[in-house]
This record gives sequence, structure tokens and C-alpha cells, in this order.
Amino acid sequence: MTTLATTFADFTDSTAGLAALGTFVVAYLLVIGEDLLHLRKSKPVILAASVIWMLTALAYSGAGVEPDHVEERIKHHIADFAELFLFLLVAMTYISAIAQRNVFMKLNAMLVSAGFGFRAVYWTTGLLAFVISPIADNLTTALLMGAVVTAVGRGNKTFVGLSCINVVVAANAGGAFSPFGDITTLLVWKSGKIPFIDFFDLLVPSLVNWLVPAALMSFAIPKAKPLALTEDVELKDGWLKVIILFLLTITTAVLFHTVLHLPPFMGMMTGLGFYMLYGYARVVKARFFEHVRVFDVFENVAEVEWDTLLFFFGVIMCVGGLTELGYLAIASQYLYSDLGATTANVGVGLISAVLDNVPVMFAVLNMDPTMAPPEVLATGATELIDAHDVYQWQLVTLTAGVGGSLLSVGSAAGVALMGAARGQYTFLVHMRWMWAVALGYVGSIWVHHLMHAPAAGSAGS
Repeated sequence: MTTLATTFADFTDSTAGLAALGTFVVAYLLVIGEDLLHLRKSKPVILAASVIWMLTALAYSGAGVEPDHVEERIKHHIADFAELFLFLLVAMTYISAIAQRNVFMKLNAMLVSAGFGFRAVYWTTGLLAFVISPIADNLTTALLMGAVVTAVGRGNKTFVGLSCINVVVAANAGGAFSPFGDITTLLVWKSGKIPFIDFFDLLVPSLVNWLVPAALMSFAIPKAKPLALTEDVELKDGWLKVIILFLLTITTAVLFHTVLHLPPFMGMMTGLGFYMLYGYARVVKARFFEHVRVFDVFENVAEVEWDTLLFFFGVIMCVGGLTELGYLAIASQYLYSDLGATTANVGVGLISAVLDNVPVMFAVLNMDPTMAPPEVLATGATELIDAHDVYQWQLVTLTAGVGGSLLSVGSAAGVALMGAARGQYTFLVHMRWMWAVALGYVGSIWVHHLMHAPAAGSAGS
């Protein structure tokens, strides 16, 4: 990751620096208004990234810095995106392949036709959202469970609204304790801030984050039983093999990173090779057996969420440009030196309720602050300092992941469900229960502190 130590100078008060900051603010306002303006979120940030780096180059040129410096910095930042892009490309390709074989539709049909009562559906969809999102992304999980909720709760706005809130909170909480559950956790893992196994320390705090509001909202769920629906969905040939290949791909990525010390995306790309070989094996088999269905791997590649991938490109390059202009150095000084790591990291979660957590987390990683408090640093005890660092990076990973649940617009899962359950799950519906979600947010932080705060020097951190 890019660190603040590489920033050449402070251009925050310059014309170019102020123009770059204004460009980012305008672009992000357009992103927030995506549904209203019908403007894909990738478009404004890609343009903003180009403008910001143009202004960055002009600022450095005006200061007499060699042009090669800015070129080296932009190449450094694009490497961050390249790793993320290749990792997500493979993950999204597998999700597309699994969906193509009707696995998600089958799960949907099973839940819809089960004949559960409203409360049973409420708890089942929430639990599944929490369990599925650590492997699939929270957006896909929320849409899947949201489809069940809207199908079962036709005509019951109270049930649909409360269940959608429950799904959003559960999906975001489930993604917070797994390196694969959210983009923020992936960014933290690949940056080396938290070892793979230490992410699972966040399992219990994440569970608290979901269960507290879920339990409070459950009392408002109607006790009625919806009419059972009968849906029959046939799983397509090869569905189990593709799931196994996906799990094998994730395992390969983990082993590449933890055993071979290679970037996780190399393991994911190896897994894409597994899927390609499986596709070729089907083609060869079809030459001898007429009933064998073949498929084109690149159809799944084409169906990945390109708007999302390009949005991440724009965001990463925007934040990278603002880093080079000195803005993140100022933010780091204020948040982590003046306020302290714990206050700053709790605040990051609150910011994530308004802004997307990806640029927020990427900004924190670019700040690369010292998380241990001064009194711990003064001891010179390496193990204690490392313990504080891991504890605080776990905290900011947790808060950035679940903070988006505080508002319906704070996460991709919430925004997507507002569209899928239009008129039933709205910003105001979510706001009415924000107090319950906030209690879960505070509870998760408290539980994390009780379970994992270093024994000495944790106070005042």
C-alpha cells in the first residue's frame, strides 16, 4: 500500500490541491445520487481520477519536481488497483458461474416454498445473509435474501421493511470477519495489517452487531403466516463441481498468501485456471457424449460487475492523488495523533454510514497510521506494540464493515435493496430503526474490546 511517508510535499493550500479536493467532493456527490440521476457510479469517479492526477502533476511541476516522480507514484497506486481488480474478477466470475447453474435461484425457491411464518423467514434470511456473505459479497447476499423477503411478504410492508433492514445488517456484519466478505476486509488482508486467522476474532463482535438489532426488531414482526408458494427450480449440471472449485480457489489464495508469501490475487488467478480447465474438459467430453453441456468461461467473465470494478479504479486513483497532494497526512495527524486510534477508528465507522466504506478504508490504509498509543510505543516492547496494532486494525475493519448499516445508503447492500423493495424498504423505514442498529454497532465495539484489547496499555488508546 502507498504510505504517507512517500508524499513529497504539502499542496493542500495550493490552487491545484483545492481544485482536486473539490473535484473529488463533486464526483462523490454524483455517486451518492446514482439512483436519482441514473448515472452509473463509475463514470464520475473515473473522470475525477483523471482530473485529480492532472492537477497533481501540475502542482509538482510548479514546485520544480521532476515529472518522473509523479509517473512513479501513479504506477505505485495503479498496482494497488491491479491486485484488487484481479482478485475480484475471479471471485465475481465464480459467483456468475454459480448463479448460471441456478444455485441461488434454487435456494430462493426452497425458502419461498417452505411455508415458514413471517418470524421464521425473518430469522432464516438474516442467518443465511450472515453465513453466506463471508464467502460471497454482501451485495449478492443481500439481493438473494431480499428476493426471498419480497416474495414471501407480498402485501405486508411492515414485514418486508424490517426484514430488509435485518438482511442489510446481517450481510454487512457477516462480511466484516472474513477477508473475502467485503472489499474493506480484502484491502486490509492483502496489505498485511491483520493475519488471515486473526480476522476470525471479529466473528463474535460481528454476530453481536447483527443479533442486537435483529432481536429488537423481531418483536415488531407480524405473527401471521404467509401463503406457501410452490416454485420448482432445477439445478444445472456441474453446479456442485463449480462450488467446489470456488472453495478450492479461496483455499489456494489463502495458502499462496500465508505459506508462499505471494499476493492473494495470484492464488485467485490460479483458481480461474481451474475453472478454465474444467470448461475445456467439458468440451472434450462433449465430443464423445451428446448429453454433456458445454459452457463458455468468458461468458461468466463478461457478466462480472464491471461498473463496480471501474468504480474501485476511480476511487483508488482519486484517493491516491489526494494522498500525493498531502490531504491524507493532515487527516492522519488529526484523527490518529490528536484524537487517538480508538476514537478515530470508531469515527471511521460513522463516516462509512454516509460514504462508501471502500474509499474510507483505502484512505486509512494510505494514511498507514501508528495505531499503538504513545505510552505503549515508549515501552519499546515489540510484542505489546504489535498487539495494539492488530487490535486497532481489527477495530477499524469491524467499524468500517458494519458502520454502513447505520443508514440505508451506507452500504451497497442497503442501496440495492431499496431498489429491489421499492416503496417497502426506504431510507425513512431504516431511519426509524437506526437506534437499534446503533446499539448493535456500540455492542460490537464493546465486545471486541472485552475479548481482544491488549491486557496492558489499552486504556487511552
